[in-house]
Amino acid sequence: MKGKIFAAGLLAALTVAGNAEAKSLEDILKEKGVITEADYKEVNKAKPIKYKVGSGFTFLSDDEKFSLNLGSRIQARYTFTDNDEKNDVSEWKVRRAKFWLKGHAYSKDLTYKVQVNFADSGSSKMLEDAFFNYRLLNEAQILVGQDKVPFGRQELTSSGAQQFVDRSNATDTFKPGRDIGAKFHGKAAGGILEYSAGWYGGGGQSQTRSTNNNAVAVRVAVNPLGEMKYSEADLEHSKKPLVSVGANWHRNAFVKGEANNTSYYGKWLSKGAKFAANEKIEVNTAGADVAFKWLGFSAQGEYFWAQGDGDSVSNTKQRAHGFYAQTGYFIIPKHLEAAVRYSYVDPDRSITNNIQTETQGAISYYFNKHNLKLQADVTNIHKQTSGPSTDDMQYRLQAQIIF
Repeated sequence: MKGKIFAAGLLAALTVAGNAEAKSLEDILKEKGVITEADYKEVNKAKPIKYKVGSGFTFLSDDEKFSLNLGSRIQARYTFTDNDEKNDVSEWKVRRAKFWLKGHAYSKDLTYKVQVNFADSGSSKMLEDAFFNYRLLNEAQILVGQDKVPFGRQELTSSGAQQFVDRSNATDTFKPGRDIGAKFHGKAAGGILEYSAGWYGGGGQSQTRSTNNNAVAVRVAVNPLGEMKYSEADLEHSKKPLVSVGANWHRNAFVKGEANNTSYYGKWLSKGAKFAANEKIEVNTAGADVAFKWLGFSAQGEYFWAQGDGDSVSNTKQRAHGFYAQTGYFIIPKHLEAAVRYSYVDPDRSITNNIQTETQGAISYYFNKHNLKLQADVTNIHKQTSGPSTDDMQYRLQAQIIF
């Protein structure tokens, strides 16, 4: 009984917090048409410190040449896995505990960001983002430092803006993740067209290499009905349909056994043991994606293809492919959503009985968009092996706050 009272109290507290997005006087006056947009901006100029729910605190210098935004995100998760052939697992963890600093310096066109994840404290993955970006035009910008490689819609969507507790297995298997380098990118026609072309060290997140092997990546996306943000679930209850179609390619090369290679071995490639020790491997990964939103309904999917080519006399190759498809609908507009997803991965197409599929169902309650939400999903994880196939059941519950 006490547990039920506590759970009800927690739910009530989250509901109150979710609805506690207070509006300032100038916000109210602007909404009522008492002051103009110019007046609104003038009033806000006088504020050295501002706060926006989900975006953190912003400090602005008097001359407006410098700004600093501070914010954080926490994800607390419980997972129970009912394993077919081994012991069950019951786990509590802080999946992510992120803190960011971002803003502009010297000019509003020169922006920067530093983000760390304390949940990965002590590992090379603690530092996630560390870059600065210069905007010549909206259509022409250059970013230098560590950031996500422009590959995969779901990977480029923040882990805090997902429709499920976390990304699909297909995305996690083929994504390059973060890397250090430079990226030329931009948006044209009000976001109808966006592109990125990057040149990277190829070592992966917070890793460098002492070779002349580098990585390159290119992504192009078209949003014919208007810009679609990289955020899952139609929280805005879009009044008009939104469509996005994208394609990307990533190329890397490395020597098997090279130091720190676990940072850039794709999960699909690490499944194969066919390459010889110290063999140079060239990896090409490509993908295509589509997304749709309208009136609380959303759907998206991606297909991935990858190939690793060894330089041995036997001309060793490993090919892989996979995809996911998901859809969701708000039962209670902007608050309660149900979603389903299917993911498929074949890490080596020359081998039989090695496919992994995941069938998932999820329900999410958004107290304040992605800023404050509670999510639960159930997954059947089917793995084909040379022996008996397994079907594990995974149950996850996660609470998230962004402030």
